[in-house]
Order: sequence, then structure tokens, then C-alpha cells
Amino acid sequence: MPRKSRIDAPGALHHIIARGIERRAIFRDEGDRADFLERLGDNLEETRTSCFAWALLPNHFHLLLRTGATPISIIMRRVLTGYAVVYNQRHGRQGHLFQNRFKSVLCQEEPYLLELVRYIHLNPLRAGIVEDLRSLDRYRYCGHSRLMGKLETSWQDTSHILGLFGETISGARRRYKQFVSEGISQGQHSELMGGGLIRSVGGWAEVKALRNKGVYQKGDERILGDGEFVESVLAQADENLERKFHLKAQGFDFERVVDRVAELLNLKPREVLASGKYKKVIAARSLVCFWTVRELGMSQTQLAVRFGISQPAVSLAVSRGEQLAKDYGFSIISE
Repeated sequence: MPRKSRIDAPGALHHIIARGIERRAIFRDEGDRADFLERLGDNLEETRTSCFAWALLPNHFHLLLRTGATPISIIMRRVLTGYAVVYNQRHGRQGHLFQNRFKSVLCQEEPYLLELVRYIHLNPLRAGIVEDLRSLDRYRYCGHSRLMGKLETSWQDTSHILGLFGETISGARRRYKQFVSEGISQGQHSELMGGGLIRSVGGWAEVKALRNKGVYQKGDERILGDGEFVESVLAQADENLERKFHLKAQGFDFERVVDRVAELLNLKPREVLASGKYKKVIAARSLVCFWTVRELGMSQTQLAVRFGISQPAVSLAVSRGEQLAKDYGFSIISE
């Protein structure tokens, strides 16, 4: 059965899990872990992607990310590909390092955000890597220690999570730690490992109970959330896909977008494509990046080649273009 495409959008919350092939180790030593975290951090900061929780285990890892201007699939491909190449070189091995493609579940923020933070950060304790919660407070390879203020990592968004527990740092950390402590006795919480109707509502017993009451909810393994949330996400995904087909059917491609931007900003198409740091040209290129990525589905890598710039620079241009379109009411289609 063919696998379904990923669902993503700016602002989407994702629980990401990647495992070693045949559940083998993907982190053998501190050098491996340091290399992975450096790659992850660089990519998250370059793309302005928020990270709320993370944990590295010997044969897999968990991340809780919120999509910024760059799709999660692009970020993870860059991180995992680069890491696997260096890992194989360091350890004299060949072949795939990760089991299939990484798993990404789009999550409903309420009520799952804090539950996922707790679940992910308790993984090293449940796996026996640390002995107790006090040891977890200082464990280097998990985001919990950053929320507790024992270590610092620039790319982890601790302020957003702590802000949900209180207005003062000390009070928020105390309540956060109590929240994590209460989760130790709650077991694995398998429903948080992935999407699907059964997991989203807490198991078959809950599904049957709802159906006995005449309540039927839609489920999708790529989404963790209630039926209404699942339906809204799938509807938006279908709408975006339909819009892409509609635009392409009207003949929209890279060149057509360039022409449209030139028309809006009173430039010639060759000026839109020109290099340089003129404010108007930067604005034009940003609009082209925004519309070709979001509306036509072009990859940021393709645009980087077209414009002769880096992929992170394209990511920033997409963000600028989105803001410009919003501020000035620009539309890809002529009114």
C-alpha cells in the first residue's frame, strides 16, 4: 500500500521520531550526539523553526517542532542526510543508518502540547539512561535539563513552555517539574507515539464508548487530534492541493510568477531575477520565493539553484514574501 504524503503547514506542531535501521544504535558516543545536535540546531535557527522538546536515545530520537517558513521534511532531510554521512565515516560503516523515513505526526496543540513535552522528556528515564528525575534535570541529551535551567541551548524554545506554567521563571520551573514528576507513574502513553483515531481518543475502549453514544470521529495516522481537528487539517490539505492544481492548469510556473511579480512592482522580469541588494529587487525575489514554494509547491532547493543563493536564504525570502503579500494585499492571480 503506498504511503501517504506528509501534511505540513506554517505553525503546525509535529512530533517527530526517527529510529535506527533494525533498531540499531544511531548514537554511539558523545561525538555522534554533539554532531547531531549541532546540525539540528543550525537548521532550526536558520529556518526559524521552534523546538519545544527533544530527547536522544541510543537507537532513536524524539523532537517536538513547530513549522516555520521551511517544511519539516526539508529540515529533517538536511539534518539526517548530513548526519548519516558523517556517522558512517566516523564508524567505518556503509548503507542506510535510519529505518525508512522519519515519522512525523501533526498534533493538535490543545490538549497535546504539554503532554508531548512531558512524554518526550521522560524517555531517558523510562529507558533507564538516567536513574531518577534529579538525574534527568541535568541530563545533557534531553530538553528537560534546559527547561530546568541546568543547561542552555539557543535553539530550544523554553520560554514558551515555561510561560504555560507561570509568570515567574522559578514558579514555572517548579510547576513544570511537578507536572513531569506526575507523569512518571502514568506509563508509556502509547497514544502519544503516533496519530490515528484509536490513539487520538485513547484506545479501542474509548472509540467504542463514543460510538455507543452515536459519536463518530474521523481519524488519520498522520494526525494526533480529535475528529474535528483531523477533518479541518485534511480539508485544508485538500484545499491547498486543489489550489496548486488550479494554478498549474492556468499555466502558472516559475516564469509566470516572475512576470506577475514584475507587474506588481513595476519591474522588468530580468530585474526580478537580477542579483543585488536593491530593496525593490529583494522584495520581488521574496514574493517569487513565497508564491512558488507555497502556491506551486516548488522545492526551496530548486529555487536556491535558480537564484544562486543558499537554501536557508530561500527560507528567509519565503518569510519576507509572505509578510509582503499580507502587508500590501498582493495576490498571485490578477484581480
